[in-house]
Amino acid sequence: MAQNVALPLMLLGGRKRHEDQVRVEAMLEAVGLGSLGSRLPEQLSGGQLQRVAIARALVHRPVLILADEPTGNLDPTTAAKVMDAMVGQTRLHGASLVMVTHSTAAAQLADRVLHLSADGISG
Repeated sequence: MAQNVALPLMLLGGRKRHEDQVRVEAMLEAVGLGSLGSRLPEQLSGGQLQRVAIARALVHRPVLILADEPTGNLDPTTAAKVMDAMVGQTRLHGASLVMVTHSTAAAQLADRVLHLSADGISG
């Protein structure tokens, strides 16, 4: 699983392997998977796989993250931890996070919220 999260860093190339490993471990810890880095995908639950994908998306510090229901398959406690990691990382690195969610808890963390309905967009 750690290799999966490290893939974006490997694709960037020309990087220091130890620094990348530290960054991967920190990102797995941030989404609550710090102790599971050596597991294979088939050894993980659906929620754990979702958190791996989030860690992989955040590890290379993109300037824009598009997230569709990033916490949809997670229990409330884990969802809060993942949202803290996503919001924290985007703010720390000056990135933007555009998220689609039904979660009021996740929406409350946003700087701006738009509501989509059959009548259009409001907010």
